[in-house]
Amino acid sequence: MVAAILFSMSFVALGQFGLYYWRAMLLANSMEAVSERVRLAAGIATSSVAAGDFQAMLKVHDLTPKLDGPSNSFRALRIYYGTVQTLGSLVPGIADWANAELTMCSRYLATLTDQHLERNLACAAGVRGI
Repeated sequence: MVAAILFSMSFVALGQFGLYYWRAMLLANSMEAVSERVRLAAGIATSSVAAGDFQAMLKVHDLTPKLDGPSNSFRALRIYYGTVQTLGSLVPGIADWANAELTMCSRYLATLTDQHLERNLACAAGVRGI
């Protein structure tokens, strides 16, 4: 019985650590600059990506061909975004936190889309050189 409790606690702690690590990775990548090319493709007129630009960035990413590098469906990011968006609308006390999290998700997706486009351009340039 004690072993089962220890195993359960260890499993929960590992899951919590994994979630914190994933959020830290999102935060670190979301701080990178997003090119104007990606913002214009998504129809973002401002100089930075906001919380509401997530769907526009998903559309831009889905339209980019997968020439080189990993293809990503962002399933976990979509679930996290939807969960935080729902929590932010249901609990008014965490609306500011939820908006910051949604902005982080949108900026992370914009950064990855920008990197994806750069890889595609490098791959296309390599093909033209052959």
